[in-house]
Amino acid sequence: MSTAASPRRIWLCADDYGISPGVNRAIRDLIERGRLNATSVMMVGPAIARGDVEALQASAKQSPRCAIGLHVTLSAPFRPLTMHFRPLDGDMFMPFPKLLRAGLMRRLDREFIRNEVKAQLAAFIEAFGRAPDFVDGHQHVQLYPQVRDGFVDAVADAAPQAWVRQCGRDLPLAQRLTSPKAMVLDILSAQFRRRAASAGLSFNPAFAGAYDFTRAADFGALMRQFLEGLPDGGLVMCHPGFVDEVLAGLDPMTDVREREHAYLSGDAFARLLADSNVTLG
Repeated sequence: MSTAASPRRIWLCADDYGISPGVNRAIRDLIERGRLNATSVMMVGPAIARGDVEALQASAKQSPRCAIGLHVTLSAPFRPLTMHFRPLDGDMFMPFPKLLRAGLMRRLDREFIRNEVKAQLAAFIEAFGRAPDFVDGHQHVQLYPQVRDGFVDAVADAAPQAWVRQCGRDLPLAQRLTSPKAMVLDILSAQFRRRAASAGLSFNPAFAGAYDFTRAADFGALMRQFLEGLPDGGLVMCHPGFVDEVLAGLDPMTDVREREHAYLSGDAFARLLADSNVTLG
């Protein structure tokens, strides 16, 4: 008699905890419902006071497995924690397209990146009383040329037991060619994985969750695609949130966050997990 296949255990990670009170509230709601099992925290965000940290810790205690990580942030409109960080755009980090171009042109200083990542790690450890379970990057900055060197050095030194996020997909070439953005992430991730492995850091075996946030996409249909072929231990990135004035002043991703929250909190997502033989437990 055949036996049912064991469910795939994946990470569903909400990015950007700390960017605004509304995003924080939505993420905590989904953790408490058992609809997320990871979130990454922006230590340079405006909504990461002691109360925000304590509320997240309380929500995580209600979940059988909820990882809390650091969302390293090195792009505008946020500001560095280190005094002499360069390059800057005024008093803020550069916009991420400029940061990526600077890395591709070898114009970044590895030590500035390393010191800033270490400062954000130290802020996380002070706030949460422990090292992060994992470390990733806002707008995928951890993958950028030169940035990845300072990033990996800092994590290997200050949080060597944390795993790091790579954004490569475990898909046939024909499927990978359907998304130019994801193709770029695949290429950058291959280089990032080599660098992380050489430093002795572990990373997720596969990644999903990238899509065009500027279009009113069917998030349920996208989530079904994300889960197809995702191996055990794979990671899906998401950005649920409730829109507030703080978020609207910082990030163009607004209404899409509410659509993601609505789907992830609903019955259709629970059915999809069951139909796909996937668990967040």
